[in-house]
Amino acid sequence: MNRLMPVATPEDISPAYRNTPIGDLLAYHNLGLPYESYTHAPLLIGMCMDHRKSLNIPNNFAYIIRAGGANLRYSEFKVSYTIAIGGVQAIALIGHTNCGMVNLMARRDAFIQGLVDHAGWDRQWAEEHFMHFAPMFEIGNEVDFVLSEAKRLRLRYPLIQVAPLIYRVEDNLLYLINEGAA
Repeated sequence: MNRLMPVATPEDISPAYRNTPIGDLLAYHNLGLPYESYTHAPLLIGMCMDHRKSLNIPNNFAYIIRAGGANLRYSEFKVSYTIAIGGVQAIALIGHTNCGMVNLMARRDAFIQGLVDHAGWDRQWAEEHFMHFAPMFEIGNEVDFVLSEAKRLRLRYPLIQVAPLIYRVEDNLLYLINEGAA
């Protein structure tokens, strides 16, 4: 996690993100910037479905897609919609520390048993379900996945600014990722 860059002052916001929806997100969440009023969202936030994360942002500021590991590969039509119809100018891709999609295969037995115990599934169905979907959703580690997903989205949407960020659940703050340290 030494590739994370804290944002504790306005000067900590990368010049590339200042005066953009990404910079505003960092200022709202980390720095307590007073909320402006928005009539349409300039930002799409792609973030994990994890319950430990809550963003400090004004109403109407962002579309938010929550998916395990902040993996937007299977939400691409929704991403396209927010750009084409919603008019978003930027995408903040937010991974987080201690993500359950990291090393997902290690949770195989607990996942299967949980579906049997809590959802009434047949064990074989639960095993097949896990083995079918886990490879699609496992992410190696939070930082590397967010960087690779940001790169993919930049290639797909070249006119849209894409920022890879990490939410540290330990302090509830957003961090920039030093992309040059990858």
